[in-house]
Amino acid sequence: MTIEFETLVTENQLAAEYLSGLERGFLAEKFFYWFPLSVRAWLDLCNSSQPYKNYSRSLELLTRHALEIAAACSARDIEVVGLGAGQGDKDVLLLEALRSSGKTVFYRPVDSSMALLEMAVGRAVEHGCAGRGLKADIEDARTAHWLSKTAARPRLYLILGNSLGITDPSNFLRLLRVLLRPQDWVLLDGEIFNPDTTLLGYDHPANRRFAFAPLASLGLKEEEDGELIFTLAPAPQLEGLYWVQKYFQAARPLSLPVAGKWIQLKEGQKVRMSPSWKYARPALDGLIRETGGLSVAQEWVSDDGQFVMSLARRQNGA
Repeated sequence: MTIEFETLVTENQLAAEYLSGLERGFLAEKFFYWFPLSVRAWLDLCNSSQPYKNYSRSLELLTRHALEIAAACSARDIEVVGLGAGQGDKDVLLLEALRSSGKTVFYRPVDSSMALLEMAVGRAVEHGCAGRGLKADIEDARTAHWLSKTAARPRLYLILGNSLGITDPSNFLRLLRVLLRPQDWVLLDGEIFNPDTTLLGYDHPANRRFAFAPLASLGLKEEEDGELIFTLAPAPQLEGLYWVQKYFQAARPLSLPVAGKWIQLKEGQKVRMSPSWKYARPALDGLIRETGGLSVAQEWVSDDGQFVMSLARRQNGA
């Protein structure tokens, strides 16, 4: 099986960013899927008895509604662009639905994790769909610029599994707004904030192993070297936005070997990690329509009412 890729961000660039981030006491979202241990912890989390809720909710809705989504996308020749595609197992449900409806489909998953990108392209090829991976940072404006220059056929952009919420959603939607043409569609989803259950979806053993994996890859042990702490708070960007914040707090002085250098942590020092955004329903609707300039054609809600998936396209004049 031949798997093809294009690269906008190299492993050397990622290593430099990882080192720079840790020197500032920050661990960005992309590095939770970068180390081999992190990739394994992520796949284990998705397939565990208590999977990541936004993975399972998104998968649930796609399993039910992929054929409806395919029917709504009227173009006969379409390119599916998975932004933050991960291993691509949600995307492949749509690829199959689009192909079964008689459409010609080309798949372009976008992710900074080469290991997950290989899985995504490989799955598409196994299901008879042509594809080429793009190794890139979805939060980088240069990625949006590259995608805008390479748009030929109509596109369906996928932002699934609450991927909008692992970035600053306002900034991400502004980048997306530049990309979208009248013939394009976007399928996105988001977690609806619940003060009683949102934090419980993160602070459990399988997710703790996943969240700690980038530090475990450096030889740290949570039970010996420090504590991983999750908190929930309103996000400052917009009323109705909330974020799950997480950080590691060193229990003793630590020396971390990173890219040929040593990072020193003092006892009590924190390493902050990327937050995950959640939404009050009116805030999510406002972001989609006002910040993103999108008009929602169809939407679906998970059985627990805590997750919304929307199929949208650019508003007239947006």
